[in-house]
Order: sequence, then structure tokens, then C-alpha cells
Amino acid sequence: MAFEQSPTQTPAPAAAEMPVILSMQGITKRFPGVVALDGVSFDVHLGEVHGLVGENGAGKSTLMKIMSGIYTEFDGHMLLNGVPVAFHSPGDAQASGIAMIHQELNLVPELTVYENIFLGREIRTRLGTIDRRAMRREAEALMARLGLDIDTNRHIDRLRVGQQQLVEIAKALSLNSRIIIMDEPTSALSDSEVEYLFKVVRNLREHNVAVIYISHRLDEVFAIADRVTVLRDGKVAGSAMTRDITRRKLISLMVGRDLDVLYPKADIELGDVVLQVEHLSYIQGRTQVLNDISLTVRKGEIVGVAGLMGAGRTQLLEAIFGVYPPTSLSGRVLFRGKSVVFNSPQEAIESGIGLVAEDRKLQSLVLERSVSDNASLAALRQFVNRLTVIKRREERRAVTRVVNDLNIRTPTIETMVASLSGGNQQKVVVGKFLLTDIKLFLLDEPTRGIDVGAKAEIYSLVGQLARNGTGFLLVSSEMPELLAVCDRIYVLCDGRLTGEFARAEFDQVAIMEAATRFEDRLNNGRHDHHDRQHGEQSTFEVAQL
Repeated sequence: MAFEQSPTQTPAPAAAEMPVILSMQGITKRFPGVVALDGVSFDVHLGEVHGLVGENGAGKSTLMKIMSGIYTEFDGHMLLNGVPVAFHSPGDAQASGIAMIHQELNLVPELTVYENIFLGREIRTRLGTIDRRAMRREAEALMARLGLDIDTNRHIDRLRVGQQQLVEIAKALSLNSRIIIMDEPTSALSDSEVEYLFKVVRNLREHNVAVIYISHRLDEVFAIADRVTVLRDGKVAGSAMTRDITRRKLISLMVGRDLDVLYPKADIELGDVVLQVEHLSYIQGRTQVLNDISLTVRKGEIVGVAGLMGAGRTQLLEAIFGVYPPTSLSGRVLFRGKSVVFNSPQEAIESGIGLVAEDRKLQSLVLERSVSDNASLAALRQFVNRLTVIKRREERRAVTRVVNDLNIRTPTIETMVASLSGGNQQKVVVGKFLLTDIKLFLLDEPTRGIDVGAKAEIYSLVGQLARNGTGFLLVSSEMPELLAVCDRIYVLCDGRLTGEFARAEFDQVAIMEAATRFEDRLNNGRHDHHDRQHGEQSTFEVAQL
């Protein structure tokens, strides 16, 4: 989703003239063997939206946990309205007007909106019973203040994720919060929900509420923040008004190197065709999801697939990977020169095709298992003896080699994969296929939800594998990444192939035009409706780096 910057979106001068409500000075936080924060100073003004960015592990979460009273032991000072404060618990921070809205929402699905807002501090009558009428009345007043049309009698599990996010904000305001910390608030929101959230944030700013906005999505930071601070390796790498800093400079501060080296594109001599798709169609029920798709991928080639959400990009990869019954498909897939029909993903993997799914947590990882268990999953047969007993020593040796080769940051290979950062989780997903003889990678949004440094590492790995002759079919909603790393780009619209661009012909405007080349206005409306119903984005990144 591409945002435009405008003075109405970032009224920085007004925010800068307001007094500082919270100041953190020389904050240092140590964990065993690690300095998470090293002399960090950070402040926020009344009525200001202050963006906080940095790679995973830069110290953002640690700083916010100190601010919100989760971590109580640290060096340095905090001043609230100019007065030194020391929080001994999150309750202390809340009582002082600081609320944190975590990426994983802290709501009880079975309770209503008003019950969640007042959970643990219910309004009571003079007889000591819960005054539900008063709670509903107060909750409705909060909704009106935020301009929200949410039924406070509705149960949380009946709301969309975007609405739940707004309930969290209402809950924070019910605590008389003057500072609200938002940690990746749009990670699961559709375009329309993001815009509505921004409207609420601007409303908060107008009422002199300070918002600290943490996000990997830099377009959002430029769209909503007055000021931005960058953390890198536990230190402040820089701070500026958003109107005074470019996206390129911001990324350079985050990663400590210039943007040009993030996605280097090597000249690779391409080999024979490794994948050839001929007139592939896929029908799901009565819906034509894919319609007459033909494409090729050569050895060492990185081929992008662009398009709007709902265009059929994910379904294309899954059809090639054997996710769908062959009876629902027509056309032909040739892999390494031979016609193939995969009845399952396992058959595709055994043939030399790996899929990195869009939702790594649900589709590509077993979160409650270790790094070792996940990394060896696709190649488990290699480590089983004739008695079907896993040869643990060989497995550990192979996994350790992959962890070292991919620079996966994990305490040990027995660490639960759920505890790793998003970028390291994604490298585990890629790593599990490196233990097999993969000739073609299908990548579906491989950098979604990870920071720019981790993105660079992922694409560096893609480049290395391409040099060794591996072919790639890459789906991404981030156009700058496709333009940077791909040799060719195919464009899908409405399940059809509507464009093909060689690297010398890359043109954002032309690609976008092909991505919106619907058969007719009726189909366009149908897809818009489908995207709204399923909370999906309707556009993809076209912002220049």
C-alpha cells in the first residue's frame, strides 16, 4: 500500500511546539551477555505521533517495555511532565497515563466490547454489583469520542481484527491515557482498516494524546508520524522530523549501510528452463481462479509475480506445488523437461520444488517445535534408519551447518522456533529445503513482516542460490523489491496473465496498469467486494525506495 505525504498528514510544527510529556534519558538495559539498550534518550510531545523504527533486535520492544513498566530494572532516568518517575509494574504505568497496545491484542474473545474495556475495573453500583448499564454508557461515549461505530454489546470474536484494534485504543482511553504505544498496529489490517486507524490516530493527536508508533512499514511512518527515531544495535542512530528525512536515508540509518547494497543484483548466466507452465487453469467450485496461465523459469533466474491481492498469485504457486487436486486443474506443468502431476506437496518436494508460504507461522513452521525439528522437517527421511528411528547426531550436524550458513540467530538449534524474530523464522523455512535437493523455489511474500536488514539477508540468500542454478518464482506485494531482485516479472489480474516484463523493460506504471486490467467493471467490483469481505489489501506497494 503506497501512502502520500502531505502537510495535512504530518503537521509536525504544531506537535513540536507542544511540551514534552515523557522524556527517557540515558536508558541502558542489560541482559545476561547482552546490552539491549545503550544510553538511549527518547522523548515524546503532547499531541505528537512519534515513529520508532529499527531492525528486529534493535531495542524498540525493550525501550517500550521500560516505558510501560514491564521492565523495572535499568540504568537511566524517566521524567513524566518533567517529574522523575519509576514504575514498578505495568499498573503503575497505566495509572500514570501510559498504555501499550501490543501486536498480539490483549482482549478476551468471549466477552463483549464494553466488558473488555472495563475488564478488571468494572463499574459497580452502591450495592457492589456490576453496573452494566453504566459500563455500556461509558463505552459508548468512548466510541463516540473516537468516531467509531462499534456495538459495545457485541462479542470481541464477532469483530474484525481492525475493529478489535480500535477497541484496544478505546480501552486505553478509558484509562485516561495521555501516551499510547502502538506496536505494529496494522500488521493484520486491510487497506480500509489502516486508513480508519489513521483517522483515529489523527483524532487522538488533535486531543493532545501522544502516540508512539512502531512499525516496519516505512510508508505508514511517513504518512502518520510527525517525527521518527531510529534505533540500531541498542543505540539511537538518528532522529528527525519526517518532513526532513527521505526514505533512503531512514533505511540507511536502520541498517548502517547505504540502500544500494541492500538488494544487489548479480549478473548470472541463466541455464535451461527448469519450470514451464502451459495454459494452466484452476477452478474452485464454480469460480475460475486461474485462467490459461503460461510462464517459464530458467535455472538461476528470479522471476517475479506481481498483481493485486486476489489476482491469483498464491493460487498459482500452490497449483504448481500440488496443493490442489489434479482434477481441479487443466493445462500442463513441466519440471526439468518432464511433464509432472503432483498429488501432494510431498511429491513436489521429493521432485525438487520448495514452497515458502505466505503465512510462515500457520503454513511453514511448527511453532511449538525447535529450530532443529523445523529445519529437518522436509528432509526427515534422510535421517531415519531402517527401524524408522531418527539419527539425531546426523540431524543435528546437518541442521547446525544450515544454521551457520544462513546466519540464523538462535541461542541453540533446540530453541523453540516461536521465540525467533520474523527474519530468522523465515530463514529456518528456507533452510529446511536446503537439506533437500531443491531446484526450484516458490516464494510467496517471503519478506512480509520482517525488517529491512532481514529482507536484505533473505534476498542475499536468494541471489546465492540463483548463482548456483536454483530457479525462483517470487510473489511479492512490495514493488521495489521485485524491481530490485527479479530478472523478469509476470503480472496477474483476475486470474489471468496480463503482462510480462524483462528487466530492461521494468516500468512501475506499466506494471500497475497490467495489474488492474480487469476483464470488465463487473469483475472489478466483484474482486473489490471479495477483498473487503475477507479483509485483504486491494493494492500493492508501488512506492519508490
